[in-house]
Amino acid sequence: MPHSTNKELIFAIMVGTAGISLLVLWYQKVRKPRTAMSLPKLFSLDHTFASTTLQDKTYNGQGTPAIFQRRQLQILEKLNELLTNMEELKEEIRFLKETIPKLEEYIQDELGGKITVHRISPQHRARKRRVTVVQSSATSNSSEEAESEGGYITANTDTEEPSVSVPAAFSTRIEELKLAVLLQKVDHLRMTESGKMESFELLCDHKEKFRDEIEFVWRFARAYGDMFELSTDTQEKKQYANIGKTLGEKAITRAPMNGHCHLWYAVLCGYVSQFEGIQNKINYGYRFKEHLDIAIQLLPEEPFLYYLNGRYCYTVSKLSWIEKKMAAALFGRMPSSTIQEALHNFLKAEEIHPGYSLLNYTYLAKCYVDLEENQSAWKFCNLALLLPTVTKEDKEAQTEVKAIIKSLKRVLDIEGDRIPEECC
Repeated sequence: MPHSTNKELIFAIMVGTAGISLLVLWYQKVRKPRTAMSLPKLFSLDHTFASTTLQDKTYNGQGTPAIFQRRQLQILEKLNELLTNMEELKEEIRFLKETIPKLEEYIQDELGGKITVHRISPQHRARKRRVTVVQSSATSNSSEEAESEGGYITANTDTEEPSVSVPAAFSTRIEELKLAVLLQKVDHLRMTESGKMESFELLCDHKEKFRDEIEFVWRFARAYGDMFELSTDTQEKKQYANIGKTLGEKAITRAPMNGHCHLWYAVLCGYVSQFEGIQNKINYGYRFKEHLDIAIQLLPEEPFLYYLNGRYCYTVSKLSWIEKKMAAALFGRMPSSTIQEALHNFLKAEEIHPGYSLLNYTYLAKCYVDLEENQSAWKFCNLALLLPTVTKEDKEAQTEVKAIIKSLKRVLDIEGDRIPEECC
């Protein structure tokens, strides 16, 4: 390349660079603060600098300065587009800030009416993480250790949601709505065994958020009782019972006038007693009865309470004389009950809720067999077989009912065609 041509090229580059620098200075001077939204004129920079481009082309027939200018022009256009988008984003944020307070008023107005919550179809998810946590703490001896190991006190930090700053009243209102929806859902899910597992998982997911809500706490204790029933591993069952009992203790301490707290604490005491020696077993039996009676006073229309009370009376009526004497020696009083008292409670449950459960019908039949009222026993056996078997306990009860029917058939000499086919 000739020496003169090199000089021309260098000079042209310097002129182009100077032109771009002047353009940037002019752009910064003309642009007003916070008015990037008014800069769409920069999109027509091709026209503004058309003359400059033509002049620069005269320095080099190959158009090298023009290429640089076009690239710089593209950069400026992209810069302006970015600034414009930023201003649009700021405008949207400002709009949201103005809208949130209005949204609060709207939701409060909506909540003033009737709220209808639709049940979501349960989709069971086997979460090995929680099962592992429970199993790893199976060697815990104290209730306090069980609570910590079971994961109720330990923070759930698997996922963290970013916090959004909203008015306090708005935040409180939304939290109450979420709690109500959660409680309604876990109550509905308990209709099946898989639903009970799903319910337990939901409560585990929300334990940190609602750990101080008493309606949440007693349901969490109940869920541990459900898991006790579903589990087939002895150590797992013991762990579920201990953690649930600890939650039940927390519930009755904080809400002594809540009947559900006393109900599920009593149930979990019964579960824990299955792993204790004779002295603690009797002690838990007294504790079970004490809190069951309190729950009946607070929830007089709950059929499950009368079924449980009937079970207690039936069990005590079957205790041997030696077992009753041992209880009296250990605790100063002898437990006493009769088949008639048990029957009264089972009938009360049936009165409140006809067809309440297959188990209730089974115990009604057993009471009538013990009282030698075989026709009544036969009646409730047949009623029991009309109900579906949902849980493992239902299946066991159905087997027992079939055995009672065969026994009654021999006693009453009932014709075979009167016995339901499923009993034969």
